Amino acid sequence: MHGRLKVKTTEEQAEAKRLEREKKLHQYKATTEAIFEKRRLGQLDKEGLELTSQILGANPDFATLWNFRREIFLHLEEEGSPEEMQALCQGELGFLESCLRVNPKSYGTWHHRCWVLERAPQPDWARELELCARFLESDERNFHCWDYRRFVAKRAQVPAEDELRFTDSLITRNFSNYSSWHYRSCLLPQLHPDPQHHGRLTEDVLLRELELVQNAFFTDPNDQSAWLYHRWLLGRADLEPTIHCIYVNREDACLAVAFSQPVRVTPGSHGLILLADEAPLTVEWHTPDGRNHPGVIWLCDLPASALNDHWPQHTFRVIWAPGQCQKECVLFKGRKDCWYRDSVTEEQVFRCELSVEKSTVLQAELESCKELQALEPDNKWCLLTIILLMRALDPLVYERETLRYFGALKATDPMRAAYLDDLRSKFLVENSILKMEYAEARVIDLSHRELTALGHLEHLLLVTHMNLAGNRLQHLPPALAALRCLEVLELDGNEIESLDGLPGLPRLQELSLRRNRLRRPSDLRPLTLCPCLAQLDLADNPLTNLPEAPAELANLLPAVHITLV
Repeated sequence: MHGRLKVKTTEEQAEAKRLEREKKLHQYKATTEAIFEKRRLGQLDKEGLELTSQILGANPDFATLWNFRREIFLHLEEEGSPEEMQALCQGELGFLESCLRVNPKSYGTWHHRCWVLERAPQPDWARELELCARFLESDERNFHCWDYRRFVAKRAQVPAEDELRFTDSLITRNFSNYSSWHYRSCLLPQLHPDPQHHGRLTEDVLLRELELVQNAFFTDPNDQSAWLYHRWLLGRADLEPTIHCIYVNREDACLAVAFSQPVRVTPGSHGLILLADEAPLTVEWHTPDGRNHPGVIWLCDLPASALNDHWPQHTFRVIWAPGQCQKECVLFKGRKDCWYRDSVTEEQVFRCELSVEKSTVLQAELESCKELQALEPDNKWCLLTIILLMRALDPLVYERETLRYFGALKATDPMRAAYLDDLRSKFLVENSILKMEYAEARVIDLSHRELTALGHLEHLLLVTHMNLAGNRLQHLPPALAALRCLEVLELDGNEIESLDGLPGLPRLQELSLRRNRLRRPSDLRPLTLCPCLAQLDLADNPLTNLPEAPAELANLLPAVHITLV
């Protein structure tokens, strides 16, 4: 045995590692305690930088220590010369680079690097761009580095054209680069803004991008990056809130304003202004639920002087100052109500008008995607893109085909079935609103469409009759408060268990809830907020089996004729 090297057993190796870990942990705790003590005593010196570097070099995600280093830097900045600060910043940048090699996705490290460069007397932005290029070459999806590159490019005033070429080079090398595609969506609206749609591209650039992204998802159909960018290209600009409907009811002495998206109207402000016969009216605006949170529907009570029956007409004008828009309507003598409503088709609420060239390109893309789908039948991104292309081209013409593709997409991607059901419901509601407008009707039929969600209710302020029978609705959203004129609501054959959240509907007279899942009379308490309700059908609900149900319902809704069988 003499002269032979002794090999450690597994137990000895484990014990040695344990002792080494304990030693490191002891040093870590001792150094951390020393740092906290120096901070408590206000000792902002270079020794603090040395101590924190020992910990951050091994654990760059210790945010408190980065804060302490910044406090030391600010203190040294007051005492040192610009030359000393430049040297200090250079040393800090070198230390930060070593921390990034430990963890290239450390939030604290990248943030601190931004802070140091903003304090440096002579920052070298070209070197920072090179550093970004190096880190992105090793991991082109490092979004921390992408955020930092945007910071550097802005401070260095790098032309957007140069940054766009940078994304070109990375995408050409690898189509599966979500961050590069995203950066393009930020750069292109700056370089080629559509004068009519803020945040979107001119059509010629859009068509070039569609060709580029089509090459990408045909190269690798299963990579989501290009598909998501394509979805952005098909999207619409973020529009500013605007008034799309106003409604005046003489009997209720009330005026309702429907906005395109939720807004806040602050009491006492001049954001939402009402003029009656060109004279300003001082009114109190409120949401239907009275909470005055941001909402799409705002109401006010009208004074008797604004509804004089002896006048031949009254003109009401509503001005939304932040959006610089206004709408008006005229209430004639003998009429109980009046309104003005924007056209969802003319205002392109759900889709944009397509030029011949864009329509041709999208039609060609649709055919290409269908060919790809035939080769890749289980590609969920291809199926979703086909649906979006058909929506962009003509949602009504392609409605049946769209529903067929939704069925295939749910079968392919069952994990997102609930999301797809809601998206399908959204599209079907949009189509029904378009059909209702074309028919110039105030009745909307959404029955037997397997709806799971209700959207765009702000466009239904004038609807008097809504049929939602035979769907899969489990609850009624508070957004139903937008239906100020609704008189008849049919909800037979859904999955509704409670009416919690149902707002008061001032004109509702008939409500049918046959074949739902209502179990207790108390579930119907929200209906007490519907002052005109006269008929309620609850047949084939579990609550009808309760012996006490008739008496409780009669006590809850004494003025309503209730059908239980």
